[in-house]
Amino acid sequence: MKGSITILCFFSVGLFFGYSKVLPDFLIKNDYSSYALYFLMFLVGIGVGTDTKAFEVLKGFNFKIILIPLTTIVGTALGISLIFLFIPNLSFREAQAVGAGYGYYSLSSIIITETYSKTLGVIALLSNVMREIITLLLAPLMVTFFGKIAPVCSGGATSMDTTLPIITSVSGKEFAIISLFHGIVLTILVPFIVSLVIAL
Repeated sequence: MKGSITILCFFSVGLFFGYSKVLPDFLIKNDYSSYALYFLMFLVGIGVGTDTKAFEVLKGFNFKIILIPLTTIVGTALGISLIFLFIPNLSFREAQAVGAGYGYYSLSSIIITETYSKTLGVIALLSNVMREIITLLLAPLMVTFFGKIAPVCSGGATSMDTTLPIITSVSGKEFAIISLFHGIVLTILVPFIVSLVIAL
C-alpha cells in the first residue's frame, strides 16, 4: 500500500496547489501531465525490454489473452447491473452507457454528451475518472485478494497508459504486454459499445 499512499499524497498536494492558485501561470496553462506520462511509459518500456520473462508470459496465455478484455466488458456490465439497483435517477441503459467507458473518460463522456445528455456525460466523466483513481490506489489490494490480472481489468482502457506503471509494479513486468493489449482493445471498442448502448 506504500505506493498507493504515495500516489494519493502527490494527487492531494496537486489538488491543493491547483485550488489555491499559487502556481505560476506557465504550469497551469500548459499540460505537463502528458509529458510526465510519456516519460513513465518510456521507463516502463525499458523495464519490459530488459525483462526476459515479459514476453515469455504471452506463450502461457496464447489466444486466452483475448478473454481478458472480454472479462472486463462482462464484469463491468454485471457490476453496473448491481449498482443500478441503488441509483434511482438513472435508467438501466444510461447506467450501462456510463460503465461502457471502461475508464476512457474523455472519449466516452464526449460521445454521451453529444449524442444523449450533457448531465449523463458529466456522470460518465466522473465515473471513469474514479475508476482510474481506484485502480491506482487499490491495485496492491486487488493483486492480494483477486490475483495479478485484477488491476488490469480494473484499469480498463487506461491499462495501456496511466495505470500501466502501477500495474507493472504490483503484478510484475511480465504483465505489461497483456496490460497494453487489454487497454488497446478496450480503447478501440469504447466508441462502438457506448454508441450502441446509447442507441438501444
